[in-house]
Amino acid sequence: MQIKQFYRTQRDLSKTLNLLVDSYWDESIDEEEFIKHIKAIYENNVEKMIKNNRFTTVLLQQSGKRRLTVVLKILQSHFEMRKDLFL
Repeated sequence: MQIKQFYRTQRDLSKTLNLLVDSYWDESIDEEEFIKHIKAIYENNVEKMIKNNRFTTVLLQQSGKRRLTVVLKILQSHFEMRKDLFL
């Protein structure tokens, strides 16, 4: 799966996160590849994902809590983040 590293808008980022999570749930991509993509997207697009220690409103509205919970667990396990800050 080819994923861009840098996104112009939060909506574009959200579409990609949705695609990644859904592909993982459908078992179209393996866990290692999924985690690698989530980490890379976060590292390169932090300002589009998180504001005021929370996922941005656009991400919450476009991706939903179930998908972002999966993303959050990956980010917490690979980056030092407090659990109560994001959702």
